[in-house]
Amino acid sequence: MLVPGRRLLTTLLQAPKRPFQPSRNMRLVQFQAPHLAGPRLGLESGSGGGVIDLNAFDPTLPQTMVQFLEQGETSLSAARRALKAQLPVLPRSEVTFLAPVTRPDKVICVGLNYVDHCKEQNVSVPKEPIIFSKFSSSIVGPYDEIVLPPESQEVDWEVELAAVIGKKGKRIQATDAMAHVAGFTVAHDVSARDWQVRRNGRQWLLGKTFDTFCPLGPAMVTTDSVADPHNLRICCRVNGEVVQDSNTNQMVFKTEELIAWVSRFVTLYPGDVILTGTPPGVGMFRKPPVFLKKGDEVQCEIEELGVIVNKVV
Repeated sequence: MLVPGRRLLTTLLQAPKRPFQPSRNMRLVQFQAPHLAGPRLGLESGSGGGVIDLNAFDPTLPQTMVQFLEQGETSLSAARRALKAQLPVLPRSEVTFLAPVTRPDKVICVGLNYVDHCKEQNVSVPKEPIIFSKFSSSIVGPYDEIVLPPESQEVDWEVELAAVIGKKGKRIQATDAMAHVAGFTVAHDVSARDWQVRRNGRQWLLGKTFDTFCPLGPAMVTTDSVADPHNLRICCRVNGEVVQDSNTNQMVFKTEELIAWVSRFVTLYPGDVILTGTPPGVGMFRKPPVFLKKGDEVQCEIEELGVIVNKVV
């Protein structure tokens, strides 16, 4: 269910301290807490719930998601054991959520990957995936601030489904691709349109990769916990107003096809993040265009995955 904007932050902070309730869903997070050293790995107890500390449950587990994924089944088995146990939960108000993946080898992005977004622009549906990238330094947490760079006056919103790679692969067949996906998360592909479409020779990279231009989270929901990643409601609100509202069934190239395509060119590594494109409703194609300004609050939400909330400063 999509949570009304004004009640969202209150809801997020009201998780009481209680035993962890076993759930079908494995929602892996990275977090910090004042009384704990360094970043930690955890399990979110349902969308909007508190956090179980996986490193306290099993001190042999790594403390970053990339290292966790590199260990493969060993780490996942420990997380499954924690999921079944009656363990204490840190209240949401006592932890700081980081992006579920930080410092991945690659952040791969896809342009024009929603049929309805192509119609919005009056352009043809691509016959091959349009690939670009962000630097991993653009990644911030699910509730961190988006910083407007002084170099741009046209910063836009784009809610996206992101796939996180769990197993290394090259030239992966589409039929095998989902075995290489660890899970899915909510992404915000913040975009400086002036740099994307008019500056830097119309190469997209600089306009897409300013610091703070890739909020992720709140959790990486494992693939086996998502009923169908290509049939999820996807929504973006700016200051509580719905600006994007579609479904991932509008994707031109599904996750399997994107992995097969990209892995022809590059080796995919555990922790790599693939942003799969945005639906219609972005600010650039409004009449007149609308761009983000200081004080705005952007909420990106995907059914089953959760909500990220980012203030614009």
